[in-house]
Amino acid sequence: QVQLVESGGGSVQAGGSLRLSCAASEYIYSSICMGWFRQAPGKEREGVATLDRNGIMLYADSVRGRFTISKDNAKNTLYLQMHSLMPEDTAMYYCAANFADLNCFSTYTYNYWGQGTQVTVSS
Repeated sequence: QVQLVESGGGSVQAGGSLRLSCAASEYIYSSICMGWFRQAPGKEREGVATLDRNGIMLYADSVRGRFTISKDNAKNTLYLQMHSLMPEDTAMYYCAANFADLNCFSTYTYNYWGQGTQVTVSS
């Protein structure tokens, strides 16, 4: 059973930066996809950024150029560096891992999820 623990969320003003971390209990280098998803109140969970086993990164249009996903296999940790944060980035951010499916941007292919870390951006 893979356990994922997110950290790094918080409250920032618009234009600020945060770095989210996701510590995994298992060797994440064996994952097919790892990703960051977010869910704002009253909205569906959506993909933010994903990274597959071949190193291919995918980003939501709304965050491309501002967010960067990366992974440190030695530390079993996934990161999301977020710059130029905007109020619309406010959400609970979740880390997820998928060991079976290359459809990395779909929430339905992920079988392991963290508990989430809250990001709040004020204007």
